Amino acid sequence: MTLALLALSACQPQDPEGKPAAPPADAPAASTTATPATASGGMDIGRPITARGTEPFWAVEITNGVKFRLTRPDQPDLLAEAPGAAISPDGATWVAKGPNGEQLTISLKMAACSDGMSDLKYPMSAQVVLRNEVLKGCAAKAAELPGEGG
Repeated sequence: MTLALLALSACQPQDPEGKPAAPPADAPAASTTATPATASGGMDIGRPITARGTEPFWAVEITNGVKFRLTRPDQPDLLAEAPGAAISPDGATWVAKGPNGEQLTISLKMAACSDGMSDLKYPMSAQVVLRNEVLKGCAAKAAELPGEGG
């Protein structure tokens, strides 16, 4: 058994003090990307989520935690995909790519939110960045979106 432990410890690089060595500078970083169904702070990103904002009006539909559709008046829809989300204690952020390499960054935070034009209340705040444009708004699970009179 001692021989087996010695053999296993020989596989782990060590620094001069016998502690595990830091990974080389060119080693891939530890991933903070979550699988589509990962939940954070009560946010189930595996379920459809809709984010929307006003002035200018926009909406992002998030499907399966990896597919995105940005819609804005007088502009073609932008479809994008991300491999997963970077999860934080209070939310999630995706860096998605469109078919022509457009980068769409979507950040959702668990925080009460109002769209500023109505009395509708949402459980999440949202920010979408496309090129140099920052869109701010609110979000909820698609099945739980607040509606007028509800």
